[in-house]
Amino acid sequence: MDFFNVVTVQEALERIYEKFEGYELGYEECQLSQALGRVLYEDIIAMEDVPGFDRSTVDGYAIKSSDSHGSSDFMPSFLELAGSVRMGESTDLSIKSGQAAYVPTGGMLPEGADCVAMIEYVQKVGESMLTLHRPAAPLENVIRKGDDIQNGQNVLKRGKTLRPQEIGVLAALGKPSVKLFKKPRIYIISTGDEVVDAKGPVLQGQIRDINGYALEALAVESGCIVSGRALVRDSLEELRAELDRALEISDIVLISGGSSVGERDYTEKAMNSYEGEGTFIHGIAIKPGKPTIVGKARGKAVFGLPGHPVSAMIVFNAIVKKLIKRMSESEAAENFITAIMDMNVHSSPGRTTYQMVRLHEADGEIFASPEFGKSGMISLLSRADGYVEIPDYLRRH
Repeated sequence: MDFFNVVTVQEALERIYEKFEGYELGYEECQLSQALGRVLYEDIIAMEDVPGFDRSTVDGYAIKSSDSHGSSDFMPSFLELAGSVRMGESTDLSIKSGQAAYVPTGGMLPEGADCVAMIEYVQKVGESMLTLHRPAAPLENVIRKGDDIQNGQNVLKRGKTLRPQEIGVLAALGKPSVKLFKKPRIYIISTGDEVVDAKGPVLQGQIRDINGYALEALAVESGCIVSGRALVRDSLEELRAELDRALEISDIVLISGGSSVGERDYTEKAMNSYEGEGTFIHGIAIKPGKPTIVGKARGKAVFGLPGHPVSAMIVFNAIVKKLIKRMSESEAAENFITAIMDMNVHSSPGRTTYQMVRLHEADGEIFASPEFGKSGMISLLSRADGYVEIPDYLRRH
C-alpha cells in the first residue's frame, strides 16, 4: 500500500501554479449587461475625457469667482443674467465680468465662468438682474473636463473582476461590450458504489450524491461553467472512460471520493494512466482534506477530493478556487471579516486547519463560535457562516 507524501498548502499551491502556468482560457466578447462578476481579459484605456466638458454639479448660476468676493446678505453682489444653459446641449454663451448664466446640474459650464453659485444663494431681481449672497471659490461646484477620467488613462486592468461600479465606468467610456476571460469549465465526477443521485430513493447502505451538487454550486459561485456531472461506480475502467469524456469538455475535473489509499480507490490509478502525466500531489497537510490528489491529464487539472462533504468543500475553497482565480488572472480578494474567537480551538500540528464558525454580534463586536462535527456531516456547513484558517506554523497557548 502506498502512503501519502504530504505537502503543505502553500507547497501544493506552488506546484499547481507551476504545472498550469500559461494555461489559456481564451476570451469572449460580452455585452455590459452580461459582464457583472466576470474578469477583464484586457486593459481598458480611455479614448476620451470623462466628462467631456466642464460641467456643473449643482443647480445654480455660472459666474466668475472674482465677481463674488465679499458677497453676503448685507452686501450682495449684483450680476446681469446673460442667459441659460439647456441640459444635454452645448452652449455658445460667454460669461464676462458682472454676468451670470443659469446652469442645471450636469449642464455645460459657459466659457469665461470658473465656478457655479448654488441657486439657494442667488435671488432674481426683475427679469435680467441677480443678487448673490455668498462668495464662491474658483472651481466650486464644477467638474473640469477629464477630472473623472483622462484620455489615454489606463482605467481598468486585465484581471479585474467587474462590479456594478466598473460596469458604470465602462458605460461612461462608451464601451457597450468588452473582452472577458472565458469562464473555466469544470466537470464533476462522484464515485462509489454506495452513491446514488439525490433525485431517487436511497436504500440501506446507500448515500445520496451530496458532493456532486455542492461542488457544482461552489463552481458556479466561483464564476465557472459546469460542463458536466456524472456518477461512477467503483471501477477503474468506468472512471477512466468518464475522465476521458470530462477532459474533452473541461479545464478542470473534480473527482469526489476514491482519493485515499484503499484497495478500491481508483482516482490516482486513473490519473496515472495518461502517458507522461498523472499525479504530482497525493496528500496535503490540511484538516480536513488530507487525502487530496492533484494531477495533470491531457494538459488539464484533475483533483481527487475526499468523499466527506466538509473535506471536499474545504479543499475546493482552499485549493481549487485559487487555481480558478489564477487561470483568469483575477485580482479579486477573498471575503473576510475580523472577529473574536469566543473559545480556544485545537489545531493539528503541522497541518493548516480550517475550523467552521458561526458569527454573532455582542456589545458592538463580532464573535466567532466554533461549529464542531465530523467531516462527513453536511449539516455542519449549513450551520456555519464561514471558517477560520489556522496556519500550520501557528501556536497559541
